[in-house]
Amino acid sequence: MGETIGRRLQEIAPNGRKGATAATVVHRHKQIVPRGRQSAMACYYVPHSLMIQDAKRLELVRGLGAWASGAMVVATLIGTGIFLKPAEMAREGRTVSVVFAAWIVGAILSLFGALSFAELGAAIPEAGGEYAYLRRGFGPAWGFLFGWTHSIVGRPSSLASIAAGLMRFLSFLIPAVAAPIFTVHIAIPGLTGWIKPYDFVFTWAQPLAVFWLVLMTGINYLGVRLGGAVQVFLTAIKIISVVIVIGVAFFAPAAAPHAPDPLWPSALNGGVLSAFLAALAAALWAYDGWEDLNLVGSEVENPQRNFPRALVGGVALVALIYLLFSAACLKVLPFYAVAASPHIASDVVQHVAGPIAGAWITVAMVISALGSMNSSVLSGARPTYAMARDGIFFKIADGVHPKYRTPARALIFQGVLTSVMALTGTFEELTNLFIFAGWIFYGLAVVALFRLRFKEPSMPRPYRCWGYPWVPGIFVAGALALTFNIWLDRPGRSSLGLLLMCAGLPFYRHWRKGEGAHAAIDPQR
Repeated sequence: MGETIGRRLQEIAPNGRKGATAATVVHRHKQIVPRGRQSAMACYYVPHSLMIQDAKRLELVRGLGAWASGAMVVATLIGTGIFLKPAEMAREGRTVSVVFAAWIVGAILSLFGALSFAELGAAIPEAGGEYAYLRRGFGPAWGFLFGWTHSIVGRPSSLASIAAGLMRFLSFLIPAVAAPIFTVHIAIPGLTGWIKPYDFVFTWAQPLAVFWLVLMTGINYLGVRLGGAVQVFLTAIKIISVVIVIGVAFFAPAAAPHAPDPLWPSALNGGVLSAFLAALAAALWAYDGWEDLNLVGSEVENPQRNFPRALVGGVALVALIYLLFSAACLKVLPFYAVAASPHIASDVVQHVAGPIAGAWITVAMVISALGSMNSSVLSGARPTYAMARDGIFFKIADGVHPKYRTPARALIFQGVLTSVMALTGTFEELTNLFIFAGWIFYGLAVVALFRLRFKEPSMPRPYRCWGYPWVPGIFVAGALALTFNIWLDRPGRSSLGLLLMCAGLPFYRHWRKGEGAHAAIDPQR
């Protein structure tokens, strides 16, 4: 018996030393000898965790290295937005200077947000991102509100929109994809002033979108390292494709003479400000995704170093690419043609190199959408998993796969909701609703940074936000101005979004009353 215990103790002793006592092993322990022989072998102890090893909870693995982390940031940013938003920005901005001002201000706001989130991610490298920061800064209810909004509608609707963009690109290569199957006219009585009636058209694109969503969910189900490796591959193809478009445009022969592009507004008035804010909103949609790395904070290797590098470097690189892409488009096509283009990248390449080259760049756009979809699937299920783990979400989303070490049930939960939205075709309206909610939580997360600086000044902060307090303060002010402007512009949709956010509070009160919930949601846990 003594030899058996000694061998067991040697296995758990620090640095492989023999003869370890309880003090050299761990302060929480239990004896493994019969009660009657304690006096003979009282020095042999093992940690309490070894007594319940089989019941020990599995945790997520840190499998995202520096390249995978940076690729995730870049891939989420460079998605369908760069191929769809330049035309909208030209229509809304109406002049070249306003469009470029929107790109630059959007980049600055995103960079300031990334700097602020880098401090939060390095100090609190937990799954859930804003969920963990708001819970730590303001209490469990605030974290829950973010997680609820994100898990039920926010991320599923965003993923469904990416899948819709993918199908829109694919329909240019295979027109049958967009062929309608049936149409339903939808109008909500009494709310037509707030929510305009529309025709829901079901095409072959919806089930194909579900296929790609299921495929990407399966890849991330099989392991975070596999998902990260796929992300690096897709991101490399995506960046190369965008660079090709830029190169083709800049090295192309001079365009045919046309009327001068509108460079400056004819007068500085309220209309210019309105045009700028509309273009800025479109630019911020293209920049959206810089915060996704924080959602997988517990799976990033060496987060103290990789968080700031991936976030700041990724946003800066994408901002440069966006500015060059816009300049390239305006070099090849007139401003009015850019504003009217549904697929600006295809039109630019086709104008310079012909239809075959335009088809190839459309394939690159498909790959771009796949990269955004993969990174969004990878990060989106983590807040759902974190909440279910803490006992304040549906238990069906709890659990880490014992073999692949991924939040398998949360991924399936997210995949089902996303597929339903992709099939129903309501994802575009839902995305518009929760852009408003998303920026509310971006701003609140950075406010939590201020509160944690005051509330927990001794908390280890491997990275401190550059330019504090001005950089995070400007970001909070920008988020407040943006959300207020969206509410003024779309009061019906924004108010409905707030109601859907608050609809989770009854569930929160119910889950918090459950067994063990009080301990599970302790923000200091």
